[in-house]
Parts: sequence; structure tokens; C-alpha cells
Amino acid sequence: MISVEEALEKILGYIAVLEPEEKHVLDCLGQVAAEDIHSPIDVPPLDNAGMDGYAVRAESIAGASEKNPQPLKVIGEVPAGTVSKGKVGRGEAMSIMTGAAVPEGADTIVPFEDTDGQERHRSGVSLSGVNIRRALPLGKNIRLAGEDIRSGDLLVSKGAVLRPQEIGVLASIGRARLKVIRRPVVAILATGDELVDIDKPLPFGKIHNSNTYTLATQVQRYGGIPRVMGIAPDDMKELSRRIQEGLDSDMLITSGGVSQGYYDVVKEVLAREGEVAFWTVRMKPGKPLAFGVFRGGKAAGRKGGVPHLGVPGNPVSSMIVFELFARPAILKMMGKQNFVKPTIRAVMEDGIKNEDGRRIFARVIATRRDGRYFARTTGGQGSGILTSMVKANGLAIVPEEMVEVKPGDSLNVMMLDWGEE
Repeated sequence: MISVEEALEKILGYIAVLEPEEKHVLDCLGQVAAEDIHSPIDVPPLDNAGMDGYAVRAESIAGASEKNPQPLKVIGEVPAGTVSKGKVGRGEAMSIMTGAAVPEGADTIVPFEDTDGQERHRSGVSLSGVNIRRALPLGKNIRLAGEDIRSGDLLVSKGAVLRPQEIGVLASIGRARLKVIRRPVVAILATGDELVDIDKPLPFGKIHNSNTYTLATQVQRYGGIPRVMGIAPDDMKELSRRIQEGLDSDMLITSGGVSQGYYDVVKEVLAREGEVAFWTVRMKPGKPLAFGVFRGGKAAGRKGGVPHLGVPGNPVSSMIVFELFARPAILKMMGKQNFVKPTIRAVMEDGIKNEDGRRIFARVIATRRDGRYFARTTGGQGSGILTSMVKANGLAIVPEEMVEVKPGDSLNVMMLDWGEE
């Protein structure tokens, strides 16, 4: 058996960053920029109003107050999206909407609420004049040209993960398409004669295939594109054929068939048709984990084949193995560099026994009280109890050398739902 760290190092050593693709900016959320992007324009392109009001000269309203309003002549209006040809002189004003270009001569925007403009409008009084009830400094409520972005500014660096704010700033410069590292296609194949798909009747002695659905949605969650391949029987020839069908993907994940039973044939197919890097890891759950490379296919890995992760058939083992190993592999393919899940230190409220010297990933509920984190297990910790994952928000990590965790001991807890990619 190898350690969790050794297993991850071997897996990532086989994984290469995928090639770029060009696509519409709206479809790039969560992907990594494959190019530096500079702005071709200033944003905003012109001085514009920061709110609805009146464009004036600051000198025209000096000393204005509620008790001493300053009357101004209204010479026009500037709706949003327009540029006025008029010029604001001393003692004059133009009504203006948020975002509209500031007319020549004006240097300050007075909000409507600091005038009697709205009262005039409601009462039918002439709108050819307005009383300003507040003095404002020069430049107040004006957004200057280029105050957000200057032409030539580097807005997105190659390697940056595109969040909604990056998408928005690219839209603000009119950038409709860009190059990003493409999302990996991950083939998912369940194995086992005992499995029945979820839309089929369940014969006595069979179980529904849940692993495909947890794995596929985990792939989606971290940015990959799942390719669901259904169920393969415990038959070497048929399994080999189905695996070959999946080798036009960037990565292949199989569930089941990696233990030491007579019918666990996945690792045998891998050994015959590819290269086995390892097949047991010193962890619980998830010890029977096969990793290697199948020859042929798209050669997404550096070593000339398609990376294959054979996860255990038990549903909890399958999910935890994915979090620890498949998730970082997918992120690396996408050009991301941060593979670490957020981790906290928590005081355990119940005990855990470590009977065979493996690293335990216990499903826990972590809560914060009085400035400290506390964690308790979610009940039964069997690798077939999928509801233990449903109830959990973290995995408490029991080191290999720790024989027993007692209430009050502190453990690192890897949070499952914090810091989503």
C-alpha cells in the first residue's frame, strides 16, 4: 500500500493540462484563461453621471441650502445613452440620467432629491427652472472617463480562473470570445453483475447503480464534462470492449472491480491493456484504488495514454476517492493550480477507533461555537452507508499512527462544501 500523498503525486504526474479552445464569454465561467487580455478602450469612455439629477457648474450652487435654495435655469435634458450638444453655463442646469455623458460646461451632478425638480413635476409647475437645495463640491457624482479601465490595461492574465466578475469586465470592453483551457471529458463506467440502472425494475438480489450518478455530478461540480457509459458486467471480454469505447475521453473512471475477489476484473484489464501505477492506498474508506493509463485513445496524459481511475464499488469509498484524487486531476487538466480543499481544526465530540493503521476519512458535521469548531460523526461509518455523506459537511482526518480518537481530541477536517471551484 502507498500513502495518500504518494497516490496523489503519481496521479498528478500522469495528468497534463489540456489544450485551449475559443468560446463565447458566457460559456467560460470557471475555466482558466489561456491568453492575456488587454482592454482596447477606456471604461467608461466619457465622463458620465453617477446618479439621476442635474448637471451644473459647482460655482453656480455655492452657498445653496434648504433655507437658501439656488435657482437655476434648466436648458435641456440628457437621457442615458445620449450626448448633449448643449453647453451648461453659469446659472444653468440640464437634467441628466445615470450613465449619460456629462454635457460640456458642467462639472457636478446634483441628485434630484437635493432639488425641487420632482415636486415641480408632480405639481405641474414649469420645469424650465429648478431650485438647488444643497451646495456640492466640484466633480461630485461624476464618473470620470477611464476611471475603471484605461485602454491597454491588463484585465485578465493567462492562467486566471474566470469568475462572474471577470466575465462582466470582459463584457464591459466588448470582448465576446476568448481562449480558455477546455473542460475535460470524463468517461464513467460502472461495473458489476449486481447493478441495475435507476430507471429499471429492481430484481431481488440486485442494487441500483448509484455510483454513476454521484461520480457524474462530482465531475460536473468541479468543471468537467461527464460521459456516462452505463454498466459493464463482470466479464473480461465485455469489460475490455466497454473500456475501449471510453478511451476517446480525457479520463476514464470505473467504479467497482478493483478489490481482490474473483470477479474484480478491472485491474486485470488495466494490467493487460495499459500500465498500472498502483492499486491500493493506505486509507479508509478507499483502500482498493487502481490507477494507471490505458494505451491509445486521445493520449491526454503525458505518458501517451488515457488516465484511468478505478474507484471502489462501495458508494462512500467512491465519493471520497473522487474528492481526494479525481477532483485534483480534473482541476489540473483545466489548468488550475489550487487543488487543496479548505481545512479547519475541530474538537471531536465523539470517538473514532483506528484498528489497522490506515488514514481514516470520517464523515462529520462541523459547527462553530464560541469561536471554535466542533465536529461529530454522522453515525454509522460503513463504506456502504451513503447517507453518512448526505449528513456530512466535512471529513475528519485521522492520521495513520493515531490508534484512537477520544472526545476532546482535535483533528483536521476537510470541508466538503467550502470554496467551490
